[in-house]
Amino acid sequence: MTMPFYVAPEQVMKDRADYARKGIARGRALIGTVYSEGVLLCAENPSRSLHKISEIYDRIAFAGVGKYNEFDQLRVAGIRHADTKGYAYSRDDVDARGLANIYAQYLGQVFTHEMKPLEVEILVAELKAETNVGQLYHILYDGTVMDEDSFTVIGGDSETISDRFSAGFNRTWDLKAALRASVAALAGPDRIIPPEELEAAVLAVGPDRRAFSRLTHAQLSEFLGE
Repeated sequence: MTMPFYVAPEQVMKDRADYARKGIARGRALIGTVYSEGVLLCAENPSRSLHKISEIYDRIAFAGVGKYNEFDQLRVAGIRHADTKGYAYSRDDVDARGLANIYAQYLGQVFTHEMKPLEVEILVAELKAETNVGQLYHILYDGTVMDEDSFTVIGGDSETISDRFSAGFNRTWDLKAALRASVAALAGPDRIIPPEELEAAVLAVGPDRRAFSRLTHAQLSEFLGE
């Protein structure tokens, strides 16, 4: 009788974490940051149809990096949850913290019990209705949640990009300054990212209850001085 092959649980978890991190690092990075009027989400994304950044609910946005099909399934599930909860209770009961906890539980369950973890990192952003202050929830592949109130970088070479961005961060800057700093941090000192290869959106106070809006390539060119 053949003895079953044994692998220590610690090694299994380490291998899964390494696998997920390598998959996520192969993608392009994304920055979420607060600015004077709300929240800016900016990513390097040459695709015009496969969006990394999307709207979840009135004042809530979703962003993902890693395997597109995996984080897009999470986006769709988040929209369904928000719509159902807002319909059954109240629109005010739908918040980013609740969504982040649900995402964290699901990602943690997959990481612990499935053979292959999800190769994704996601960001749930909200513009608080009472204060118009931005809130960012960064959820890792293993379900770890990090509550950020200033900025966060996910995907790619996140540590290096975060260091570049933090050097000039200012929560009172306007949209133009925040966008320029984000693009400069994503690009680094040796290259330039054209507006056509960027995807950006904001959560900011508007004429109705919705706060999410995408920045067009024309707007990006104007802000970046292209």
